[in-house]
Amino acid sequence: MKMIDLILKKRSGKALSPAEIHWFIQGYTNRIIPDYQVSALMMAIYFKGMTNGETLELVKAMIASGDVVDLSHIAGIKVDKHSTGGVGDKTSIVLGPMVAACGVPLAKLSGRGLGHTGGTLDKLESFSGFHVELDMETFVRNVANIGIAIASQTANLVPADKRLYSLRDVTGTVENHSLIAGSIMSKKLASGADAIVLDVKTGSGAFMQNTEDAFELARAMVEIGVNLGRRCVAVVTDMEQPLGKAIGNASEVKEAIASLKGEGPADLMEICMELGAQILVLSDVAKDTVVAKQKLQTVIESGKALEKLKELVAAQGGDPSEVDNPDKLPGAVHRRVLLADKDGYVQRLEAIKVGKASMQLGAGRATKASRIDPGAGILLHKKAGVLTNKGDVLAELFTNDDDRLNIATETLRDAYTIGEKIPETRPLIHGLVAP
Repeated sequence: MKMIDLILKKRSGKALSPAEIHWFIQGYTNRIIPDYQVSALMMAIYFKGMTNGETLELVKAMIASGDVVDLSHIAGIKVDKHSTGGVGDKTSIVLGPMVAACGVPLAKLSGRGLGHTGGTLDKLESFSGFHVELDMETFVRNVANIGIAIASQTANLVPADKRLYSLRDVTGTVENHSLIAGSIMSKKLASGADAIVLDVKTGSGAFMQNTEDAFELARAMVEIGVNLGRRCVAVVTDMEQPLGKAIGNASEVKEAIASLKGEGPADLMEICMELGAQILVLSDVAKDTVVAKQKLQTVIESGKALEKLKELVAAQGGDPSEVDNPDKLPGAVHRRVLLADKDGYVQRLEAIKVGKASMQLGAGRATKASRIDPGAGILLHKKAGVLTNKGDVLAELFTNDDDRLNIATETLRDAYTIGEKIPETRPLIHGLVAP
């Protein structure tokens, strides 16, 4: 085969054969095919698209490029959960202990935050000594022993995707549904779970800001999962405004702890209950979502879910006493309040701008090399739909670098729109995609 033939074939809108897809993935992973030729192919795919069959073969080829986690010796249906990312999205830290406390093993290989979206691993590292880099033996052992592990992806898990994504990121070829679905699902499928629940975000703070695009991506990912023998559903959820009230790493962990005590924000708990219910149904632990939500509520009220978080923290080297006393988690020395400049309803709170303000405070990364301040962040007092008076506190900003406060405050101020009319309420859950 010749790479130029594949480029010309896709440029003319024709489908690549399974052999051609596996050949180019293997050649690129092994650094035989140069970046410039794969860049040309990615651009051709960006404009001409891929068939469902091509996408499925792409996923198979990327999985075959590296290691696959083996969870087969662990009893029960092992689950994984993936979110396409957002602002204030600490659902994994709440959801994981909940479902594990219900007897469902959760094995999650996660990523770090970049830009305005937060990363689960960065949040968990707010616990003193918490290790996210586990070898696969330890990862699997923790899932077997305590029913939960959340760790970073190993270097040899789907190495083809790492190379391809880095290339797509600098060649303007990220936003293609087949390539996005292939990237996400190759990692999820290589992680070894029997069932996968996907949280696909839509709104200003989401990767897929258009709701129909979010559903299209959800359908593509579910189809891949089912065709490769996994139980799979996707829930399309809202990210027009941040989820919960806390934005920033340690503050989001504190909110997650409060949620596991039954004291979490209503929107966060609604999302966690829906995702958790889907997991319990997929895992045959509950016959329907009504029963599943009752089980989830029971493990919160009994304290079992909170105890499961302590087990997770201890198993990965963290200090479980910080779950009992969240004030021991990192904080910030500088604080500023943002006040409403007029009376009215909060018409809109743009998640992407809140995320950018949090990043400017030090809670996120502008580049992969950026250092995170775990104590930096934002606490939202007023969200969309809430009546406010001039002088009311809209939000608090926290940082350990007071030079960051001015620009972050202006960005956060710009995230708020206040007007006279009561705004229309957006649904938190837009719909379910199932086989």
